[in-house]
Amino acid sequence: MSQIKKILVANRGEIAIRIMRTCRELNIESVAVFSEADRTSQHVRYAHEAYYIGKAPSPESYLNVEKIIEVAKACGADAIHPGYGFLSENADFARRCNEEGIIFIGPSPEVISQMGDKIEAREAMMKAGIPVVPGTPNSVNNEKEALDAIKNIGLPVMIKASAGGGGKGMRLVHKKEEIVAAVRAARSEAKSAFGDDSVYIEKYISSPHHIEFQILADQHGNAVHLFERECSVQRRHQKMIEETPSPLMTEKLRQKMGNAAVEAAKAVDYTGAGTIEFLVDESLNYYFLEMNTRLQVEHPITERVTGIDLVKEQIKIAEGRKLEFSQNDLSQKGHAIECRIYAEDPDNNFMPSPGKIYKISEPLGLGVRTDGYVYEGYEIPIFYDPMISKLIVWGKTRKEAIARMRRALYEYKITGVKTSIKFLERIMNNASFIEGKYDTHFIENNKNQLYKKSDIEESDDMVVIAAFVDYMDKISRIQDNQKEFAPPAESRWKKIPYINHF
Repeated sequence: MSQIKKILVANRGEIAIRIMRTCRELNIESVAVFSEADRTSQHVRYAHEAYYIGKAPSPESYLNVEKIIEVAKACGADAIHPGYGFLSENADFARRCNEEGIIFIGPSPEVISQMGDKIEAREAMMKAGIPVVPGTPNSVNNEKEALDAIKNIGLPVMIKASAGGGGKGMRLVHKKEEIVAAVRAARSEAKSAFGDDSVYIEKYISSPHHIEFQILADQHGNAVHLFERECSVQRRHQKMIEETPSPLMTEKLRQKMGNAAVEAAKAVDYTGAGTIEFLVDESLNYYFLEMNTRLQVEHPITERVTGIDLVKEQIKIAEGRKLEFSQNDLSQKGHAIECRIYAEDPDNNFMPSPGKIYKISEPLGLGVRTDGYVYEGYEIPIFYDPMISKLIVWGKTRKEAIARMRRALYEYKITGVKTSIKFLERIMNNASFIEGKYDTHFIENNKNQLYKKSDIEESDDMVVIAAFVDYMDKISRIQDNQKEFAPPAESRWKKIPYINHF
């Protein structure tokens, strides 16, 4: 058993601060890494130490495995926490940590690799007896194989990238004539996004719920689930709102899916925190979708209803400790909802809206939690995910939680950049959402209520292209400016003392 005394957080923004908060509670020193664009970021100030690792583009900083390993060794970090995104599901990064004697706070490289390949993951789940969506057992290598596959599967089908997620390399096909073009487009996008053009085909479930189960598993064979999260409010396969418990769930279904999630974790010798993602159809049949081998963005709502600090458990598991609770010790109390607050312009096809924040007033009061990283005067970089914060509320009932989220969104004021707050307010006032009668097509099915009239009219291709050109122009100008202010070589590892500015 190891005792971790210093953790390098290989991430940025709100998740870096969230991890560092738990480190402080455990009396563990935290180390931040930052790119040129993040010199003034809150996570840099919050950490005990901070080190510059490269220019703003993530391949030159947050995705640079060797630089991060080098900094971890230089500062004497016992462990690295990858957060989510960036290197969190990179098997090579986890392997390099192991080679250098640094604890990777997550599962083994072998498990990350296995579950990162959607085809391998499906095969592992089928062997474990976990229901999977009907589809091809292997990747399809050409259009003929795709055409042969849909004869057995039946239309409609979904073409998916084997190596990816987040909606990239994914195409829905309703007609036989569309399959050839869809396979080519999916493979091209998958190659560009993941460096792997392998795709496979699944039966398309027309009105599914996206429900995930949080799991924890230690190094001693113990595994539990911490119940479900409903993640069906999505736009282009990107989650916007999550809640727990799911309004769809019955106690019988929760028990069956929870047991399946635990069995899935045990089947691949999983350790740490992770999620088993399922699709649930209108008849309450559930199918394995994928496994996320990391902490999820929406983990705070599980923490709120169970009282379990998931980051704390990740660290304990990485130290080799046993779970201190069994499945029977866990229960859900009340209802929690999370809204993702983005610097985006809903009136302009949700284009990112980077820029300086002039004023910010975050909601407070009973049952409200904000996980964020921005402050007044901070300039949101153009290079990274535009999420500003996560707004989490809790209530004794779902009705109370919705009312509390409405109030919290009303209180949340940000000037200087466009945000998704008003769009989220409309969702909280939507009849289908209030009744809990929604699936993954919720936003599309309710667009007339959720979008202002101008939002719909201005979402044509020309507006999107114009916004994209403006967006890329901003990137070009920022990159030109950065060349003039590149840091000297000797400041590559700049240790920044802890500044208590709260």
